[in-house]
Amino acid sequence: MTNNKSVDRRFCVAPMLDWTDRHCRYFYRLLSQHALLYTEMVTTGALLHANNPERFLQFNAEEHPVAFQLGGSNPADLATCAKMVEDYGYDEVNLNVGCPSDRVQNGSFGACLMLEPAKVAECVVAMQQAVKIPVTVKSRIGVDERDSYEELHEFISLVASAGCKTFIVHARKAWLSGLSPKENREIPPLRYEVVYQLKQDFPQLEVILNGGITTLESSNEFLRKIDGVMLGREVYHNPYILAQVDQQIFGQNYPVKTRAEIVLALVSYIQQQLSQGVRFNSISRHILGLFHGENGARGWRRYLSENATKPGADEQVLLQALKFTQ
Repeated sequence: MTNNKSVDRRFCVAPMLDWTDRHCRYFYRLLSQHALLYTEMVTTGALLHANNPERFLQFNAEEHPVAFQLGGSNPADLATCAKMVEDYGYDEVNLNVGCPSDRVQNGSFGACLMLEPAKVAECVVAMQQAVKIPVTVKSRIGVDERDSYEELHEFISLVASAGCKTFIVHARKAWLSGLSPKENREIPPLRYEVVYQLKQDFPQLEVILNGGITTLESSNEFLRKIDGVMLGREVYHNPYILAQVDQQIFGQNYPVKTRAEIVLALVSYIQQQLSQGVRFNSISRHILGLFHGENGARGWRRYLSENATKPGADEQVLLQALKFTQ
């Protein structure tokens, strides 16, 4: 049996494909010490068949607490990969049962797995037997026309009986055909009351709400009804929202870092990564939104965007861009 109490999930940053890589997560950790960070989804096939699986598993020690999201539907493969994740030192392994993209459907995992709760339960059992870290599930509230509360209740009940104690629920259903992944994050209506009902019906479970949350004020409102919140796109486009998470969500009383302090704290990391062959743009692309809504934000973004990919780009580009904000 896993021990989910070791991870505080009151405020989580969502797994976002092509966005929440290790450089992005290092940057987020400079803003908040306590938010739980998630990797991009990585498929079992990528881990099992890559010549260099380390490139998917690699992370900075500073990122803790950090969770790894897996995509897959084969219990044995998921168990093997969960063990790899644990051995690498992650704090949680999460099974993706919510992604609606075509690529995911072709692999018979992601949101289409919500139509096979018994298979999800089997996957959870296999993963839990392989690791001691928490095994969690991220889902939608329904798929296509299969979106009744009764069906969702049955799904949660079956997967919980397999040992899963934590469910991250995106409060929209997924359409498996006709909508792009982006449209699936925006068009199906948000139904927060469905997630509240889950928490009422399964008080023993930890229920994390995902979808449409954009402020810390609303996060605190949600936390009166559920156990945690997960923000995604808002954090990516306006990352400074994380700067007050420790104070407003976790009750810490240390001072909030300024944006300039965050930039300066990145310099040594950039120098270290460049010395290992990482391109400056691989890091700088994640920080374009740091001055969102502030004077000089446009100059900051433009200077970074225009100079980040030039040969020899380094931390000096960052320091020059900072001048536009002062």
